[in-house]
Amino acid sequence: MIRNAVASLVGHKVLIIGDLMLDHYLIGNVDRISPEAPVPVVNVNKESVVLGGAGNVGRNIADLGGASLLISVVGDDRDGALLDDLCNEAGIETRIIRDASRPTTKKTRIIAHNQQVVRVDHELAVPLCDEAYDELFTILESVVNDYPVVILSDYGKGFISRTFMDRFMALVDTCSVRPQVLVDPKTVNYDLYQGVDLLTPNTKEAGEGALMTVTDRKSVLKAGEALFKRLNCNNLLITLGPDGMALFEGKNLVRHIPTFARKVFDVTGAGDTVIATTALALSAGFDLLTSCTLANYAAGVVVAQVGAATTRPEELLESVDELPEPKVSQW
Repeated sequence: MIRNAVASLVGHKVLIIGDLMLDHYLIGNVDRISPEAPVPVVNVNKESVVLGGAGNVGRNIADLGGASLLISVVGDDRDGALLDDLCNEAGIETRIIRDASRPTTKKTRIIAHNQQVVRVDHELAVPLCDEAYDELFTILESVVNDYPVVILSDYGKGFISRTFMDRFMALVDTCSVRPQVLVDPKTVNYDLYQGVDLLTPNTKEAGEGALMTVTDRKSVLKAGEALFKRLNCNNLLITLGPDGMALFEGKNLVRHIPTFARKVFDVTGAGDTVIATTALALSAGFDLLTSCTLANYAAGVVVAQVGAATTRPEELLESVDELPEPKVSQW
């Protein structure tokens, strides 16, 4: 079933809505301390830019052969234009609104000797203006019926707000066939996610949403119960890092999917891979358990790479073939 699922992902459609960001890297060496202040001087010898936030979700879907449409808002600036170019290069269809009242969100990471020295953020983390929301929903009304699955990629930069969620959930309810709505949550916005189809927090985010510490099976179950009560969501997927995933199919059925990671070098972007793969498999018609199991394989591939990596069908098939069939248990 899992092997067949990989081949079946190609061409299926997912709508991505949320915070599009530019990840900017300055990489170099430190040989001295500045005479101006007690800080290292980084001699930069490499610079790169990659898609971040919702863009990395789109990159994951594109690399798996899916057809995504990414809708977001960026500034009317050079970084916004660069994000547009990067999306085109990655094969991601976009409808990007340019808003001159806000800068494009950019995270600049300065790295020396494989360690991050400092991160510099350019952002304005406030809700969109009324004109931007009106333009956004004009676009959404014209396309939402074409997509069986929607990902809300929330990085807390203002795009996902109370105004947005109220209008969006009302719009979804008018669709001829209601799409499934998946959310990668941001802790500060938990109360906005009322009634979504699937929430995908990691253990830290689940604990923050449930107002408790999550450390073991008992606390995972307790946190899940609290999140259902708080949000009235339909399903919940808590990613447990090296311990796999806990999938709550409604309030009363919890399944544990063991991890498939052979090596763990970098967990950056693993959450994007999980929600992207799950959404694409759901769009292809697979059930939630199969979709999340496939996402677990995909996450196992990307954490074995450095940086916000993605996986391609051939790599995913290789992982499925090399690793044993997962022993999913009921909690």
